[in-house]
Amino acid sequence: MVDAFCFDEKFELTDAMKNKYEDDGFFVVKNFLDKEEVENIWKTLEEPDSIMKKGYVTHEPDGKKIMRILYSQPGNDFTGILARSEKIVNTVEELLGGEVYHYHSKFILKNAHEGGRHVWHQDYGYWYKHNVFPDMITVWMPIDKATRNNSCLQLLKGSHKCGRITHVPSSGFMQTEADPERIEQLKQVCEHLYCEMEPGDVLFQHCNLLHTSAPNDSDMRRWAFVACYNRRSNSSIVKHHHPQYSPIEKVPDSEIKKCTNFTDFSGKDFVNPIGNEDDRKLYSAYNIRKP
Repeated sequence: MVDAFCFDEKFELTDAMKNKYEDDGFFVVKNFLDKEEVENIWKTLEEPDSIMKKGYVTHEPDGKKIMRILYSQPGNDFTGILARSEKIVNTVEELLGGEVYHYHSKFILKNAHEGGRHVWHQDYGYWYKHNVFPDMITVWMPIDKATRNNSCLQLLKGSHKCGRITHVPSSGFMQTEADPERIEQLKQVCEHLYCEMEPGDVLFQHCNLLHTSAPNDSDMRRWAFVACYNRRSNSSIVKHHHPQYSPIEKVPDSEIKKCTNFTDFSGKDFVNPIGNEDDRKLYSAYNIRKP
């Protein structure tokens, strides 16, 4: 279990939050998104022409699956407005100490019984070849209840302080794994936490924080929406599938609920490293059931 802060209408980043981010590498804010905002994320998945059609499925060595929807630009649909909202972007900019831009967003979808494992890694372990400094952050938003039983995130508290460690290709499809020997050493000095969260809770996570998630063998699905940001001064030095700096058009929080665009995903620049038509059909036809 992890400690959490509570969201209110006058939300602002506090010294306690900043200190926790610096000391622990993360913090959680409960009810950062209200019920209506979570429901509206779901609408982007439920509509007949939903964002689900843009996704892909990876088949892991153990027979499990991980479903993802990945894109580089936020766009103007509901998820884009949310990712550009002041309450998220202003918080991220304060934590990183400067202007940020949208690096990418994604849905990570682990279904009951078949959801695959994410190996121990740092997000910067994937990103450092294109970005010189770890001035990057992940904002993790569950849209299902995330528990120890259904593959919630596991974190090594304070592990971001060790800096980026060596990552090697994993047996998992397209996954990169932090050095297992180093992980075992860090487990001796960093508290191993299970980050259980409710829909609407939000995790702000340092890009060097070590984390993992187990296979989802439970009867409960575990779906999440994730937005990642890079500091402007750290704009990618190598062109790749995620963008270099472009200004993020922040919107007032009041615009989140005003947005009724759940089907026009133009300009999001989707990334599909698989390109398998059969998987895309499976993905778009998957039975969606809200919690």
